[in-house]
Amino acid sequence: MEDLRIALVQMQVTIGNVKKNRDKMAAFVKEAAGKKADIILFPELCVQGYNRERAREFAEPIPGESTNYISQLARSFNMVVLAGLAEDSGVEKPYITQVVAYPDGRIEKYRKTHLGRSEKPYFTPGDQLPVFETDKARFGIEICWDLHFPEVTTVLSLQGAEIIFAPHASPVIVGDRRDIWLKYLSARAYDNSVFVAACNLVGPAGENQEFCGGALVIDPKGNVIAEDFRGKEGLLVADLNSQLINTIRCNEATSMRHSFYLQSRRPELYHMLVNTALKN
Repeated sequence: MEDLRIALVQMQVTIGNVKKNRDKMAAFVKEAAGKKADIILFPELCVQGYNRERAREFAEPIPGESTNYISQLARSFNMVVLAGLAEDSGVEKPYITQVVAYPDGRIEKYRKTHLGRSEKPYFTPGDQLPVFETDKARFGIEICWDLHFPEVTTVLSLQGAEIIFAPHASPVIVGDRRDIWLKYLSARAYDNSVFVAACNLVGPAGENQEFCGGALVIDPKGNVIAEDFRGKEGLLVADLNSQLINTIRCNEATSMRHSFYLQSRRPELYHMLVNTALKN
Protein backbone atom coordinates (compact mmCIF):
# COMPACT_ATOMS: atom_id res chain seq x y z
CA MET A 1 0.00 0.00 0.00
CA GLU A 2 1.07 3.58 -0.67
CA ASP A 3 0.07 6.66 1.30
CA LEU A 4 -3.24 8.05 0.12
CA ARG A 5 -5.91 10.57 1.04
CA ILE A 6 -9.56 9.59 1.36
CA ALA A 7 -12.72 11.68 1.68
CA LEU A 8 -15.90 10.55 3.47
CA VAL A 9 -19.26 12.20 2.87
CA GLN A 10 -22.11 12.73 5.30
CA MET A 11 -24.98 13.54 2.98
CA GLN A 12 -28.66 14.38 3.27
CA VAL A 13 -30.68 12.89 0.43
CA THR A 14 -34.11 13.51 -1.07
CA ILE A 15 -35.97 10.25 -1.66
CA GLY A 16 -36.43 9.65 -5.38
CA ASN A 17 -34.92 12.96 -6.49
CA VAL A 18 -31.96 11.45 -8.29
CA LYS A 19 -30.94 14.65 -10.07
CA LYS A 20 -30.79 16.66 -6.86
CA ASN A 21 -28.85 13.93 -5.08
CA ARG A 22 -26.38 13.56 -7.95
CA ASP A 23 -25.83 17.31 -8.16
CA LYS A 24 -25.00 17.31 -4.47
CA MET A 25 -22.59 14.42 -4.99
CA ALA A 26 -20.86 16.36 -7.76
CA ALA A 27 -20.32 19.30 -5.40
CA PHE A 28 -18.72 16.98 -2.82
CA VAL A 29 -16.46 15.38 -5.44
CA LYS A 30 -15.33 18.83 -6.57
CA GLU A 31 -14.60 19.79 -2.95
CA ALA A 32 -12.67 16.56 -2.38
CA ALA A 33 -10.66 17.13 -5.54
CA GLY A 34 -9.69 20.56 -4.22
CA LYS A 35 -8.32 18.78 -1.16
CA LYS A 36 -6.45 16.28 -3.37
CA ALA A 37 -8.36 13.17 -2.27
CA ASP A 38 -7.62 9.92 -4.09
CA ILE A 39 -10.87 8.15 -3.15
CA ILE A 40 -14.26 9.50 -2.07
CA LEU A 41 -16.88 7.42 -0.24
CA PHE A 42 -20.60 8.23 -0.30
CA PRO A 43 -23.22 6.63 1.97
CA GLU A 44 -25.45 3.65 1.27
CA LEU A 45 -28.15 4.24 -1.38
CA CYS A 46 -27.22 7.92 -1.70
CA VAL A 47 -28.31 8.18 -5.33
CA GLN A 48 -32.02 7.41 -4.88
CA GLY A 49 -32.18 7.68 -1.09
CA TYR A 50 -32.74 4.90 1.42
CA ASN A 51 -36.39 3.89 1.28
CA ARG A 52 -37.11 0.18 1.43
CA GLU A 53 -40.70 0.33 0.21
CA ARG A 54 -39.89 2.43 -2.89
CA ALA A 55 -36.49 0.99 -3.76
CA ARG A 56 -37.82 -1.12 -6.62
CA GLU A 57 -39.55 1.94 -8.11
CA PHE A 58 -36.30 3.91 -8.22
CA ALA A 59 -33.84 1.11 -9.05
CA GLU A 60 -31.53 1.57 -12.04
CA PRO A 61 -29.48 -0.84 -14.15
CA ILE A 62 -25.70 -0.87 -14.22
CA PRO A 63 -24.49 0.55 -16.53
CA GLY A 64 -27.19 3.19 -16.57
CA GLU A 65 -27.82 6.90 -16.32
CA SER A 66 -26.56 7.32 -12.76
CA THR A 67 -23.48 5.13 -13.15
CA ASN A 68 -22.61 7.03 -16.34
CA TYR A 69 -22.89 10.26 -14.33
CA ILE A 70 -20.74 8.90 -11.50
CA SER A 71 -18.18 7.58 -13.98
CA GLN A 72 -17.94 11.02 -15.56
CA LEU A 73 -17.25 12.53 -12.13
CA ALA A 74 -14.44 10.02 -11.55
CA ARG A 75 -12.89 10.83 -14.92
CA SER A 76 -13.31 14.59 -14.65
CA PHE A 77 -11.77 14.86 -11.19
CA ASN A 78 -9.28 11.97 -11.46
CA MET A 79 -10.68 10.27 -8.38
CA VAL A 80 -12.10 6.87 -7.42
CA VAL A 81 -15.77 7.41 -6.52
CA LEU A 82 -17.71 4.95 -4.34
CA ALA A 83 -21.44 5.65 -4.51
CA GLY A 84 -24.50 3.74 -3.32
CA LEU A 85 -27.59 3.01 -5.37
CA ALA A 86 -30.48 0.57 -5.73
CA GLU A 87 -29.55 -1.68 -8.65
CA ASP A 88 -32.11 -3.21 -10.99
CA SER A 89 -30.51 -6.36 -12.33
CA GLY A 90 -33.52 -8.17 -13.72
CA VAL A 91 -34.30 -9.99 -10.50
CA GLU A 92 -37.55 -9.47 -8.62
CA LYS A 93 -36.05 -7.25 -5.93
CA PRO A 94 -33.17 -4.76 -6.39
CA TYR A 95 -29.72 -5.01 -4.90
CA ILE A 96 -28.20 -2.53 -2.47
CA THR A 97 -25.09 -1.77 -4.50
CA GLN A 98 -21.99 0.33 -4.03
CA VAL A 99 -20.52 1.38 -7.36
CA VAL A 100 -16.77 1.80 -7.77
CA ALA A 101 -15.98 4.27 -10.56
CA TYR A 102 -12.36 4.70 -11.64
CA PRO A 103 -10.74 7.66 -13.41
CA ASP A 104 -10.04 5.47 -16.46
CA GLY A 105 -13.75 4.83 -17.00
CA ARG A 106 -14.00 1.37 -15.44
CA ILE A 107 -17.07 0.58 -13.34
CA GLU A 108 -17.12 -2.20 -10.74
CA LYS A 109 -19.57 -2.92 -7.93
CA TYR A 110 -20.28 -4.62 -4.64
CA ARG A 111 -23.75 -5.87 -3.74
CA LYS A 112 -24.67 -5.92 -0.06
CA THR A 113 -24.47 -9.54 1.07
CA HIS A 114 -26.05 -9.38 4.54
CA LEU A 115 -29.50 -7.83 4.67
CA GLY A 116 -31.18 -6.68 7.86
CA ARG A 117 -34.50 -8.24 8.80
CA SER A 118 -36.43 -5.20 7.60
CA GLU A 119 -34.57 -5.21 4.26
CA LYS A 120 -35.14 -8.83 3.24
CA PRO A 121 -38.69 -8.30 1.91
CA TYR A 122 -37.47 -5.54 -0.41
CA PHE A 123 -33.94 -6.39 -1.57
CA THR A 124 -31.91 -9.27 -3.01
CA PRO A 125 -28.65 -10.15 -1.22
CA GLY A 126 -25.39 -10.27 -3.15
CA ASP A 127 -23.23 -13.39 -3.10
CA GLN A 128 -19.69 -12.19 -3.76
CA LEU A 129 -16.96 -10.52 -1.68
CA PRO A 130 -14.71 -8.79 -4.23
CA VAL A 131 -11.53 -6.84 -3.56
CA PHE A 132 -10.90 -3.73 -5.65
CA GLU A 133 -7.55 -2.23 -6.57
CA THR A 134 -6.12 1.18 -7.38
CA ASP A 135 -2.51 2.09 -8.05
CA LYS A 136 -2.09 2.88 -4.34
CA ALA A 137 -4.16 0.35 -2.39
CA ARG A 138 -6.45 -2.67 -2.39
CA PHE A 139 -9.82 -2.32 -0.69
CA GLY A 140 -13.07 -4.05 0.08
CA ILE A 141 -16.56 -2.71 0.72
CA GLU A 142 -19.01 -3.69 3.43
CA ILE A 143 -22.37 -1.98 3.56
CA CYS A 144 -23.85 -1.19 6.99
CA TRP A 145 -25.24 -4.49 8.34
CA ASP A 146 -22.37 -6.41 6.70
CA LEU A 147 -19.97 -5.11 9.36
CA HIS A 148 -21.74 -7.11 12.07
CA PHE A 149 -20.39 -10.35 10.54
CA PRO A 150 -16.67 -10.65 11.40
CA GLU A 151 -16.02 -13.31 8.78
CA VAL A 152 -16.64 -10.82 5.95
CA THR A 153 -13.78 -8.53 6.94
CA THR A 154 -11.52 -11.54 7.47
CA VAL A 155 -12.24 -12.88 4.00
CA LEU A 156 -11.53 -9.48 2.45
CA SER A 157 -8.29 -9.06 4.39
CA LEU A 158 -7.14 -12.56 3.41
CA GLN A 159 -7.73 -11.56 -0.22
CA GLY A 160 -5.40 -8.61 0.24
CA ALA A 161 -7.73 -5.75 1.18
CA GLU A 162 -5.92 -3.03 3.11
CA ILE A 163 -8.91 -0.70 3.53
CA ILE A 164 -12.55 -1.50 4.25
CA PHE A 165 -14.95 1.18 3.08
CA ALA A 166 -18.21 1.04 5.04
CA PRO A 167 -21.12 3.13 3.68
CA HIS A 168 -24.15 3.30 6.00
CA ALA A 169 -27.78 4.36 6.12
CA SER A 170 -28.29 4.17 9.87
CA PRO A 171 -31.27 6.03 11.38
CA VAL A 172 -31.36 8.22 14.46
CA ILE A 173 -33.44 5.63 16.30
CA VAL A 174 -30.50 3.22 16.65
CA GLY A 175 -28.73 5.54 19.10
CA ASP A 176 -25.26 7.08 19.43
CA ARG A 177 -23.54 6.19 16.18
CA ARG A 178 -20.01 6.88 17.43
CA ASP A 179 -20.46 4.70 20.49
CA ILE A 180 -21.95 1.88 18.43
CA TRP A 181 -19.30 2.00 15.70
CA LEU A 182 -16.41 1.99 18.14
CA LYS A 183 -17.70 -1.24 19.66
CA TYR A 184 -17.16 -3.28 16.52
CA LEU A 185 -15.44 -1.29 13.76
CA SER A 186 -12.31 -0.99 15.91
CA ALA A 187 -12.35 -4.76 16.36
CA ARG A 188 -12.70 -5.35 12.61
CA ALA A 189 -9.73 -3.07 11.96
CA TYR A 190 -7.52 -4.49 14.71
CA ASP A 191 -8.18 -8.20 14.21
CA ASN A 192 -7.76 -8.04 10.45
CA SER A 193 -5.03 -5.36 10.19
CA VAL A 194 -7.04 -3.06 7.91
CA PHE A 195 -8.05 0.57 7.81
CA VAL A 196 -11.81 1.01 8.24
CA ALA A 197 -13.54 4.10 6.82
CA ALA A 198 -17.26 4.55 7.53
CA CYS A 199 -19.77 7.25 6.64
CA ASN A 200 -23.53 7.65 7.01
CA LEU A 201 -26.55 9.44 5.60
CA VAL A 202 -27.58 12.41 7.73
CA GLY A 203 -30.73 14.40 8.42
CA PRO A 204 -34.40 13.88 7.52
CA ALA A 205 -35.21 12.04 4.28
CA GLY A 206 -38.95 11.83 3.96
CA GLU A 207 -41.79 11.19 6.34
CA ASN A 208 -40.78 9.59 9.66
CA GLN A 209 -37.22 8.95 8.47
CA GLU A 210 -34.08 10.62 9.78
CA PHE A 211 -30.46 9.53 9.68
CA CYS A 212 -27.91 10.25 12.39
CA GLY A 213 -24.82 10.89 10.28
CA GLY A 214 -21.26 10.15 11.29
CA ALA A 215 -17.89 9.69 9.60
CA LEU A 216 -15.04 7.71 11.11
CA VAL A 217 -11.61 6.42 10.05
CA ILE A 218 -9.78 3.76 12.10
CA ASP A 219 -6.23 2.52 11.58
CA PRO A 220 -5.06 -1.15 11.52
CA LYS A 221 -4.40 -1.05 15.28
CA GLY A 222 -7.95 0.05 16.06
CA ASN A 223 -7.12 3.71 16.72
CA VAL A 224 -9.34 6.56 15.54
CA ILE A 225 -7.43 8.81 13.15
CA ALA A 226 -10.29 11.04 11.93
CA GLU A 227 -13.94 11.56 12.86
CA ASP A 228 -16.92 13.85 12.47
CA PHE A 229 -20.10 13.34 14.49
CA ARG A 230 -21.55 16.84 14.37
CA GLY A 231 -24.76 15.56 12.80
CA LYS A 232 -24.68 17.64 9.63
CA GLU A 233 -23.61 17.37 6.02
CA GLY A 234 -19.93 17.63 5.33
CA LEU A 235 -16.71 16.14 4.02
CA LEU A 236 -14.17 14.42 6.25
CA VAL A 237 -10.68 14.07 4.76
CA ALA A 238 -8.11 11.69 6.20
CA ASP A 239 -4.58 10.71 5.24
CA LEU A 240 -3.82 6.98 5.44
CA ASN A 241 -0.18 6.42 6.31
CA SER A 242 0.94 3.15 4.77
CA GLN A 243 3.93 2.54 7.03
CA LEU A 244 2.02 0.72 9.78
CA ILE A 245 0.07 -1.64 7.56
CA ASN A 246 3.09 -2.37 5.36
CA THR A 247 5.10 -3.25 8.45
CA ILE A 248 2.38 -5.68 9.52
CA ARG A 249 1.63 -7.17 6.11
CA CYS A 250 5.19 -7.48 4.79
CA ASN A 251 6.52 -9.41 7.79
CA GLU A 252 8.80 -6.53 8.69
CA ALA A 253 7.71 -6.51 12.31
CA THR A 254 10.45 -7.13 14.88
CA SER A 255 8.02 -7.80 17.73
CA MET A 256 4.60 -9.33 18.31
CA ARG A 257 3.22 -5.80 18.65
CA HIS A 258 2.85 -5.62 14.85
CA SER A 259 1.74 -9.19 14.16
CA PHE A 260 -0.52 -9.98 11.23
CA TYR A 261 -2.81 -12.26 13.22
CA LEU A 262 -4.49 -13.81 10.19
CA GLN A 263 -1.21 -15.50 9.24
CA SER A 264 -1.47 -17.61 12.40
CA ARG A 265 -5.01 -18.83 11.82
CA ARG A 266 -5.84 -22.55 12.05
CA PRO A 267 -8.73 -23.00 9.61
CA GLU A 268 -8.97 -26.73 10.36
CA LEU A 269 -10.45 -25.79 13.74
CA TYR A 270 -13.10 -23.45 12.40
CA HIS A 271 -15.32 -25.85 10.48
CA MET A 272 -18.28 -25.06 12.74
CA LEU A 273 -18.36 -21.55 11.32
CA VAL A 274 -19.47 -22.83 7.93
CA ASN A 275 -20.92 -26.22 8.71
CA THR A 276 -23.17 -25.53 11.68
CA ALA A 277 -26.26 -23.36 11.64
CA LEU A 278 -27.17 -21.37 14.73
CA LYS A 279 -29.84 -23.24 16.71
CA ASN A 280 -32.73 -21.36 18.24
